[in-house]
Amino acid sequence: MKRLVTVAAVTGLGLAGLGSAAASADQGAAKPTASKLAWHACPADIVKQVSATDTPQAQGSKRIKCAELSVPLDYAHPNGTKITLEVTLTPHTGAGKAMGQMVVNPGGPGGSGAYFGGRVFNQSSKAMQDAYDFVGFDPRGIGHSVPAIRCDLKYQLEPRPDYGTGDPKSEKTWLGLTKRYAEACGKADKVGLLSHDKTVDSARDVESIRKALGSRKLDYHGASYGTYLGQVYAALFPDKVGRMALDGNIGPSGVWYDANLQQDIWFDRNIDYFFGWLAKWDKVYHLGTTQKQVRAWFYDLRAKLAKNPVFVKDPQSGDVTAVTSDSLTDNIQNAGYRRLPSYWFPPANGLAAYKKGDMAGFADAFGGPTTGESDDNSYFGYSAVQCTDVQWPTNWAKWQRDNTRINRKHPFLTWGNAWYNTPCLYWPAKPGTPVDVRHVKKLPTNIMMFNAANDAATPYPGALELHRALKGSRMLVESDGRTHCIVHRGNPAVDAVWDTYFLTGKRPAKGLTFVKSTGDPVPPANALTGTSVKGLGLDIAK
Repeated sequence: MKRLVTVAAVTGLGLAGLGSAAASADQGAAKPTASKLAWHACPADIVKQVSATDTPQAQGSKRIKCAELSVPLDYAHPNGTKITLEVTLTPHTGAGKAMGQMVVNPGGPGGSGAYFGGRVFNQSSKAMQDAYDFVGFDPRGIGHSVPAIRCDLKYQLEPRPDYGTGDPKSEKTWLGLTKRYAEACGKADKVGLLSHDKTVDSARDVESIRKALGSRKLDYHGASYGTYLGQVYAALFPDKVGRMALDGNIGPSGVWYDANLQQDIWFDRNIDYFFGWLAKWDKVYHLGTTQKQVRAWFYDLRAKLAKNPVFVKDPQSGDVTAVTSDSLTDNIQNAGYRRLPSYWFPPANGLAAYKKGDMAGFADAFGGPTTGESDDNSYFGYSAVQCTDVQWPTNWAKWQRDNTRINRKHPFLTWGNAWYNTPCLYWPAKPGTPVDVRHVKKLPTNIMMFNAANDAATPYPGALELHRALKGSRMLVESDGRTHCIVHRGNPAVDAVWDTYFLTGKRPAKGLTFVKSTGDPVPPANALTGTSVKGLGLDIAK
């Protein structure tokens, strides 16, 4: 699915000295139990990404180990060209042998996952940390895997052309840009990876990881696109599945063109909900007292930025940051992904900063760099998988009709999402046929699923479709949830089911079980400008 643009992302900075520090700090940690991989200290950026979630009780960054696994570029020719996957292991804390080695994937496609094992370790309960080794990996072509392809390091720099509304000018501009991007990816691929970067290839990579770990069965947790990777693995290797949890589920029938069109509808609904929340807290953010007022204010701002972007120069470094209509949309999209303080407060504060004339604060929330380089490795990985898993429509007229129709009622994401995916019109590799588990006879019957009823990135109807296809599966649903991927997002009722499943194998008795979410975030007291929560009389969960 479309990659999340984070306002305050923890990126791989490659800071000198962290690698040796991590190595010395890890000397007291338990040794990994896997024996077929040569484990060593991880690169600094992986350690740093894990450390962002370290707590006094969970020091995943001090335990995580790395190894490289050689796999075939083309599994039809296992003795041919080899590529390398970066694999990580965060060992269990309990005495004796681990209950299992859980392979985890954060989604994307194109998401770097080497750090993700350490993060899931940090976010898990003590019982889970005692029981499981957590295994992450960078998918083929991504992060520390070799080769890791980058197509155009200038492509995502600001200012970018306005996404538009399907008008002839925007259409000509963006079709030209995305065509050149696809061509650049073809030139950057020196080994033929583009022809072997489908989900079925990654599923076979997961099987190679299982074998290298020496695990009899695969214990697996997949989030977002990781749920599609999981269902494809289950279709290819049903007898090798141990315990599999799928969180934020992709329906099997929409891969990938229709799935993106559905996202446009659901993100529009969630961003409107966010505007309603801003209106409830007008005494904090001062953007309007009704959802309609805030919505109108936002779209007016977006129209202004389309004509006149905001440029802010850092007085110390001299670097210039630009806020365009595109970067505003991309970054505020976070609020549509997850109904959490870390996803709602930054864009809310950024909009409030603009309202009061604080352009530096506005640029800090929504801006992008105008010079240097912007790493497009993740975007390459997204495109490489989505564009070759399945044949996208080859006639631009269909794209134009479908996006124009949806944009009439749901204008927030539609055209930005269209241009994000149009490299698939020109992708220089032949597409395959996606795995559709609805038509697979033999599948595991013990899978555990999790989903929010108002998830925009992986809408609930698709999750229900997958639940029906995975006979015997159970799904826990946040009935009022608006967060994409609900495990380890602050809901104890959800995490208790996840723990119980992996520790005991037990699942809820019913096919569908519903729980309540933790509700809307409440702005911190120091942002209330003297107004108490109680005094507002709002129906907001505390």
